[in-house]
Amino acid sequence: MKRYFSLTLLATAVLAGCATTSLTSDDVTKGYNSINDVQLAEHIKVLASDEFGGRAPSSKGEELTLAYLTEQFTKLGYKPGNGNSFLQEVPLVSLEADSNMVLSIGGKDYQYKKDMVMGSSRISQSQAIKDSELVFVGYGVNAPEYNWNDYAGIDVKGKTVVMLVNDPGFATKDPALFTGDAMTYYGRWTYKYEEASRQGAAGAIIIHETAPASYPWSVVENSWSGEQFGFQKENNNMDRVAVEGWVTTDVAKELFNKAGLDFNTVKSNAAKGAYNVDMGDLTASVAIKNTIKKSISYNFIATLPGSELADEHIIYSAHWDHLGTDKNRKGDQIYNGAHDNATGTGGMIEVAEAFATLPVNPKRSMTFLAVTAEEQGLLGSKYYAANPVIPADKTVANINMDSLNLLGKVKDISVVGIGKSQMDTLLATAAKAQNRTVSGDPKPSSGGYYRSDHFAFANMGVPAMYAGGGSEAFDEETANYRKRMSLVLRGCYHQPCDRYRDEWNLSGAVQDLQLFYQVGFDISQQSEWPTWNENSEFQRK
Repeated sequence: MKRYFSLTLLATAVLAGCATTSLTSDDVTKGYNSINDVQLAEHIKVLASDEFGGRAPSSKGEELTLAYLTEQFTKLGYKPGNGNSFLQEVPLVSLEADSNMVLSIGGKDYQYKKDMVMGSSRISQSQAIKDSELVFVGYGVNAPEYNWNDYAGIDVKGKTVVMLVNDPGFATKDPALFTGDAMTYYGRWTYKYEEASRQGAAGAIIIHETAPASYPWSVVENSWSGEQFGFQKENNNMDRVAVEGWVTTDVAKELFNKAGLDFNTVKSNAAKGAYNVDMGDLTASVAIKNTIKKSISYNFIATLPGSELADEHIIYSAHWDHLGTDKNRKGDQIYNGAHDNATGTGGMIEVAEAFATLPVNPKRSMTFLAVTAEEQGLLGSKYYAANPVIPADKTVANINMDSLNLLGKVKDISVVGIGKSQMDTLLATAAKAQNRTVSGDPKPSSGGYYRSDHFAFANMGVPAMYAGGGSEAFDEETANYRKRMSLVLRGCYHQPCDRYRDEWNLSGAVQDLQLFYQVGFDISQQSEWPTWNENSEFQRK
């Protein structure tokens, strides 16, 4: 491991012209080796236990989670990251739509969860659309930089727009169209509802398809039903569409047939260029009745002050929340969220401990941020970005941990959003010492770079890294294990079966956490800050 330290820091020194502190290679190696699967497993078990109830924001599970984080970081000698507090208030409002609703279109009633999931982001006890004309707006995208506007030439005020999930690049795989197979932010459901609202629509419906959404209908059922969280706002979100939701592919095909349109044909047309078409005489009606609760949730923030440049911070992030408990569900009601994201939260504690073992703190401060309400649309990190405890011009870089690798050791490490910043080079240097190579995004069509908490930092202009796992198994035994366990993990995404399992192989997660520790340490020592690459859509403000 002495060779590992010297190779990494030598490359960093050459790149940035830096000198290290009085820390020795043995010091850094001790921290590196302190990250282990036994401790990581214990953290995951606690956070994903039934006692924590699925860690929903503003629940008993949140109280237990924050208490656990406070205990662990205090024990490691970390300081409160928000003045005298480890906590940052995040004012939330939860809206729970009454499941006793139907969506009526073309003389037929469609059933909640089975056929559709509808709701409203407006902070109101009741919202509805009645006999609202349906308009198909392709992918629902208005992107001037791509010369693309699905709303061109139409007025959708008071109407309900119907649109496809993802963006045109996914459908065509044409690298010249948007970013080809790699989803842009225009493909995200959050954007589609936001744009429909800006266009003045009354309602917005996304057609679910498993491949372009990157998850099955069951995820829509579980994630968009029950309590839905948003920010407390003075305008009560009245600038949002009144009703927003999803329908299944089968329902969509039936609706297009009723409108005298062929679903596959209009879908094909939508990928060729900006596209919209009226859906005949079809109108939609649905009434939403909301139970409203206002509450305060919290981001958790802890800091190990830098030894020389304490006002400059490398921020590690992970979301502590999951989907909570669904008391209306038959059978197992707790969404324990072991993989998503007790692993990332537990991993954050492990990396923090590694830095705490050093006899001299790194030059720059190491700050750990566990955010709330990621599952509700990245709310905790969005709130932090709008109200940063550490200013953007004092935030050197962000390293995000979300759903760690549970499939064993690999020979590569996947980078989501590869090519966006110099963080890739730093990661490659550290990975080389593990005899690993950096590989690209394993599933660019899912738009992973826009789906986790690093995205908020990127929007602040802070170079942000989201990496982990890989595709090339370390050996044949690991390859066989990966085949078995990957099916389990995929099937348990946002399901009650996402719970801790003794058969998990955490060696790959440990590999990655050691890399995250090394990259953060290297950034803390070099003189220059990492920068965005010129072709990235993100730059320092």
